Amino acid sequence: MQKIKIGFITVSDRASSGVYEDLGGPAMQQWIKAALVNEWQPVAKLIADEQTIIEHTLIDLIDNQGCCLVLTTGGTGPSKRDVTPEATIAVCDKVLDGFAEQMRAVSLKYVPTAILSRQVAGTRGSGLIINLPGKPSAISECLEAVFPAVPYCIDLIEGPFLETDKQIVKAFRPKHAKQKANE
Repeated sequence: MQKIKIGFITVSDRASSGVYEDLGGPAMQQWIKAALVNEWQPVAKLIADEQTIIEHTLIDLIDNQGCCLVLTTGGTGPSKRDVTPEATIAVCDKVLDGFAEQMRAVSLKYVPTAILSRQVAGTRGSGLIINLPGKPSAISECLEAVFPAVPYCIDLIEGPFLETDKQIVKAFRPKHAKQKANE
């Protein structure tokens, strides 16, 4: 059975230099810990908001560390230093616009500034990358909105079979996919 690794990247100049505590990285890990019933291993990184560093970290987590899912937090706003979406797009084989559309739609229910968010998601090999907002409550709201599609997406890109705790989030798979997984 394939060992499940999930990457968590906090992109923040200030948190990576110790100016303030990283709250986004732990919030992502806590949400995944509650949502998945599989055993999995976290691979966490706290890095500066530099496109080259972000690209290298994404590539390393998927290509070398074998992460089937990489969640990022930070660097998705409109400021000049926010380059997480550009780095993500640069390393992805395919961009999955529906993730970003859904995250912004959900976030707009809470704050009008959600229209400033530039989160993206895409695949690289057998890994899925999802950019999340920086605020822990927004991370949770966005993951609740998009995670039902994550396990099946990972199935489609030939990653490991992820099972969710239905009390937290119910993963959607077509009936033929469920049958295939149980064979």
